[in-house]
Amino acid sequence: MTMIQRIRDTETQYASFARQVGAVVPELSRTKATADETIALAAVDSTNILARTLLATGELQVVGANGCARMAAICADAQTAGHGRLGRQWSAWPEGASFLVTYVTALPRRLVTDPACNGWFTIAAGLASLDALNSVLAQCGAKPLDGAHQLALKWPNDIFCNGRKLGGILAEVVELPHDGNGMVVASGVSGVSVDPDGRSAAPYAVDHVLLGDEGSSAATLSESIRDCALGVMFGIGINLDIAPEHLPTPISTSLQLLYGPLPDPPTMRDMIAAKLTESLRSRLAILVDGGQEAFEDLRDETGAVCWTLGQQVEVRSTDGSSVRGEALSLNADASLTVRDESGISHVVRTGDVGVLA
Repeated sequence: MTMIQRIRDTETQYASFARQVGAVVPELSRTKATADETIALAAVDSTNILARTLLATGELQVVGANGCARMAAICADAQTAGHGRLGRQWSAWPEGASFLVTYVTALPRRLVTDPACNGWFTIAAGLASLDALNSVLAQCGAKPLDGAHQLALKWPNDIFCNGRKLGGILAEVVELPHDGNGMVVASGVSGVSVDPDGRSAAPYAVDHVLLGDEGSSAATLSESIRDCALGVMFGIGINLDIAPEHLPTPISTSLQLLYGPLPDPPTMRDMIAAKLTESLRSRLAILVDGGQEAFEDLRDETGAVCWTLGQQVEVRSTDGSSVRGEALSLNADASLTVRDESGISHVVRTGDVGVLA
């Protein structure tokens, strides 16, 4: 099966649901200009599920014939099975009210599997989300509607504003298909951008992937990753235009409740998606090419926008245990140090971190 065939099958499978909820195929002209592949669907079970299937089958190519990474964006207007970290359901509303985009690329296996640094990739996607949101707000001349707002990250994967959740990020890793010689299957021709009606656009040549400003030190992935790549997906969900009564939790919020004036939701979605593509590429390239210093710089940058730090938190581990205390610092491996009420410091690498009132 080709990627185009699978996408058409997906459109058919979820056509009834799309009609039921009023979902339409996203218009993504700006995003198509920045991503190597752009897939737009009215409805799907989950953009991450579709991305995982396309990666595992080799239908979506994220390693070029030259061994360099490529970036794809998969966007849906509605989902039936969206989920976040720890299996939590992610609620979404159609007609551009929810930003539902999965970014798909390849990264060196040595970094993705290294516990000393792999926690930073999700955080880099979070910072790229802040980059995109702040850029689009500035471009629109949007101002806070009620007092001062600051977009921030809640460790490890949430986008927050004034103590409320605006969005979240789910990063997943997929093994790429190999040929009989153990080589990652790579695209020998250019990619295919999928138009809203499901037709393939004219192919375009990709000699290398621009990951920053042309001519800068971070412009391309200097390391050929064909032989040592893993597919990586960053599923990003953001509430763009959801009415207060439809917000999924008491601590949720939506962009239109915080800032104005804003463009219509479909336009805003495309603007954010395009900017996020550019920023995510740049940030990933810096981490791949920059060595330990790049991760240290990212740690400093994250500390300045991490809403969790300094807060009284409760950490609930997957084994059912919990720790209460103050979130003190981000560590070199992207873990969080929490000092409990008795003064003992705990290093948190996974689990749910809730901020206490």
